[in-house]
Amino acid sequence: MLENINLGVTLSREDYKRTLPGLQRRLYDLEKACWDEGASTIVVFEGWDAAGKGTTIATITQRLDARGFKLYPIVPPRTYEQQRPWLWRFWLKVPNRGEMVIFDRSWYGRVLGERVEGTVSATVWQDAFRDIVEFERMLTDDGTTILKFFLHISKKEQKRRFRSIEADPLESWRVSEDDWARHKQYDEYVVAIEEMLERTESEFAPWTIVEATSKWHARRKVMDTLIGAMEKRLGAKAPPPTEYAEDSVKDADLREAMEALAGGGL
Repeated sequence: MLENINLGVTLSREDYKRTLPGLQRRLYDLEKACWDEGASTIVVFEGWDAAGKGTTIATITQRLDARGFKLYPIVPPRTYEQQRPWLWRFWLKVPNRGEMVIFDRSWYGRVLGERVEGTVSATVWQDAFRDIVEFERMLTDDGTTILKFFLHISKKEQKRRFRSIEADPLESWRVSEDDWARHKQYDEYVVAIEEMLERTESEFAPWTIVEATSKWHARRKVMDTLIGAMEKRLGAKAPPPTEYAEDSVKDADLREAMEALAGGGL
């Protein structure tokens, strides 16, 4: 499956800069409309280390109203969380009516990292597939829109990015021994990822594989997909698209932010 993904897809930086302001404004308008209509959204980000999840999330949230969304970076469960059903900690984070919740990694850690690292038994991660589908089904039956993104890069590209980050004295701390250990297990992760995509793809909670070699293309594809899903969810209640002048690209604050994002990152 993953070997058939065209990782050579690109988007020029100039085209990205030209379209970004309009996309961010459209996303803001849709966020407000979803709030007014009580339409909840969950956005899940999974992907390889250094594939650009963090910078993509930063681009999405940069111009949103902070009152309308929450961001949860997911870490391994704490001791007290391990004493409860494994999805309990995620149930606590589902969105209120009209709210958007973004997960930087998610419940899919059980069938990815925990599986490959062997921290849970095969029975546990196999059962987790059923739990995940039922969890997502209950949320969507209740009216929540779920979008799931997997940011994909090659093993060679991941190594190149790790080396590039390590070469920067101010950024090298971001690449750890654990990152390199997972890099060595790339092929094992491919097996887990492909099974995850196959067994948890659904009409109500679809996966979008994002070709992330080009960070400009990756961010644009995520935003286009998110905007399309929110428009579909709102239907006739979606605000009409607005034409944005090219002069908006010259917005000083936005240009400064885009330049900061251009540095990439994990």
